[in-house]
Amino acid sequence: MSHAIKVATYNIRKAVGLDQRCDPARILSVLNEIDADIVTLQEVDRRFGARVSALPLAMLEAETPYVPVPLNFRPAAIGWHGNAILLRKGIEVRRAELIDMPTLEPRGAVMAELSVNGHPLRVIGV
Repeated sequence: MSHAIKVATYNIRKAVGLDQRCDPARILSVLNEIDADIVTLQEVDRRFGARVSALPLAMLEAETPYVPVPLNFRPAAIGWHGNAILLRKGIEVRRAELIDMPTLEPRGAVMAELSVNGHPLRVIGV
């Protein structure tokens, strides 16, 4: 990766589009089209029950160049409280953590300290 780093942020509303259909493949298609190096996502995990991801991990890994930053504490989730960070394969995660912000943002935030082409970069998704 010798180009400028491209970062994007999206609220994917649990992969439900304006047509009210849940379609993870549509979200993955958009992610592939934007071709970002780092993507922060909001509303990626469902809020109730097992809180599974709206983007199945196997589908994400098979159909995109992205891997999630390891933030999940639930087996079928890729984020924390709906927030996730996706990285283009090959970007190194040096540290990842959850940020509790009870008075500002009840869902909190996620943070990843990365190494991109040997340069440090910190990304926070809220």
